Amino acid sequence: MILALDVGNTNIVAGCIDEHSLHFGCRIATDREKTDMEYAVLFKNILDVHKIDPRALDGEIISSVVPPLNHVLAHALETLTGSAPMEVNVHMNHGLQIDLDTPDLIGSDLIVGAVAALDRFRPPLIIFDLGTTTTISVIDKQGVYRGGAFLPGIQISLDALSARTSQLPSISFDAPGNIIAKNTVDYMKSGIVYGNAAMMDGMIDRIEAELGEKTTIVATGGLASFVTTHCVHEIHLDDDLLLKGLLLLYNKNKEA
Repeated sequence: MILALDVGNTNIVAGCIDEHSLHFGCRIATDREKTDMEYAVLFKNILDVHKIDPRALDGEIISSVVPPLNHVLAHALETLTGSAPMEVNVHMNHGLQIDLDTPDLIGSDLIVGAVAALDRFRPPLIIFDLGTTTTISVIDKQGVYRGGAFLPGIQISLDALSARTSQLPSISFDAPGNIIAKNTVDYMKSGIVYGNAAMMDGMIDRIEAELGEKTTIVATGGLASFVTTHCVHEIHLDDDLLLKGLLLLYNKNKEA
């Protein structure tokens, strides 16, 4: 069993996972001001809640898109477990063929998601990760990572809408009963939920037209479940996709 961390700009997804099951998964706020010791105490408390001895872990792995936290979190885990964690990067053994202008600059989260999706599904694939940024990854039928797209995440869009428009409130993510809304809150919910579902459907259609073939669509991320049920296309929702990908990468690289 390993401890896996997927570090995003808003949340850190942490979980203990092995080949048989996910023992737990949780989200904590990403805090760039926390020290390594504060993070060590936080992770110790989380493991204690789940009755897991940190010294009994087989290893740890971190995927991060927040470079200032990389050293902090690595030192925190080493303090907690006594071993240095593995850190995801493009030069590790990931098994991907990457067809990008600058493949060395691919984000670690994109590597993790692609590895996990290819383990579960036959390509071609489209992978949506609905986090702080909505990321879209495309893998062709040969299993080559072809590229994708970024756009502002659902929470960023909603925060911008509320912050820059004085009469608009903060809202929840539940979908209104009708796309054509009748009040301000439902106007916002319709745009956020149905608008993002339409974006996903539209991007799927355009990507499939560019590839010239139908794809399997996979979605993950904290807000994916609020949107994917309103999409026209069949989408495989996997909230734990990145934790599964981290386990796969750990196993591929543990001997090194």
